[in-house]
Amino acid sequence: MKILKSLALIIFTLGATKSFAQKSDLGAWYMYFGNNKISKKLNFHNEIQYRNFDGIGDLEQLLIRTGIGYDLTENNNNVLLGYGFILSQPYVNGEKKENIEHRIFQQYITKQKFGRFYLQHRYRLEERFLQDDFRMRFRYMLGLNIPINNKEMLPKTFYASAYNEIFLHLNSPTFDRNRVYGALGYVISKNLRIEAGYMNQIQENKNRGQIQIGFYNNIPFNKN
Repeated sequence: MKILKSLALIIFTLGATKSFAQKSDLGAWYMYFGNNKISKKLNFHNEIQYRNFDGIGDLEQLLIRTGIGYDLTENNNNVLLGYGFILSQPYVNGEKKENIEHRIFQQYITKQKFGRFYLQHRYRLEERFLQDDFRMRFRYMLGLNIPINNKEMLPKTFYASAYNEIFLHLNSPTFDRNRVYGALGYVISKNLRIEAGYMNQIQENKNRGQIQIGFYNNIPFNKN
């Protein structure tokens, strides 16, 4: 309960700070990420993101992703082929519309550790099948986790988390968006952790903040 109260306090503080800083339609993203071993080399990626225009109730986007990954080296240098289903409900001239996108993506993730610093690089290529268009996009994310009360990311460890991700179209205009994120997380067990934080998304004509709560499940399906 102390952990949940701490995370709730962080969310409230971030939201209040952003609201006082500028007038903005602050959104909220609730996210589940599964990365589960199905053999020594193979992993099953599964992900659900429920994105709201406000705190809860006004759906902006529902994103479901899944895929199969392969470790080129032990627990690192992972290549993955995946599929995503995206339901979007944007406001157009004050009226809510509905768009569906099917997405195929390929990605490569490599991890590094320097002392207490856990780094992750993710390179992702997306083929986006929209209702009346086809687009391709490249994404690069640099992520960082730093344990606070332990030297390693062990159970019962609080940690700071941050990332920057840039999105680039393979056609004009090249720049799509950039996301900057900061959070506090808690390692529940060897394969479970939770994060709560704030992400600012910068687009060509828009700058919007999102409160984010993420749950990460790495429980293996295979017997170790």
